[in-house]
Amino acid sequence: MKAADLHQTSEDDGNPEWTTEDFARARSFTSLPGCLQAKLSTRGPQKAPVKERITMRLSPEVVARFRASGPGWQARIDAALKEWLETHHYAQNKEEETDGNHCR
Repeated sequence: MKAADLHQTSEDDGNPEWTTEDFARARSFTSLPGCLQAKLSTRGPQKAPVKERITMRLSPEVVARFRASGPGWQARIDAALKEWLETHHYAQNKEEETDGNHCR
């Protein structure tokens, strides 16, 4: 299939390519009314449970191996930690601690 044929078959009538006139009518974001800028600037509600943002230090070799695994490496660290939690019992709060050690 030629590139020209591919372009014709993948055309989306609901999302046509912009014309010179479309670009001439376009307005910059900062020229929109403030109330519209505010609405467009805010993110909608999270669909998945919200994760907590933290700072933690990891050894360089751990970070390098996860980063080398490609996009989503931080989610894979999260999954690895969740898997660890499934296999290790830990005290949920101070009252459950018996020996001062979180892992039993």
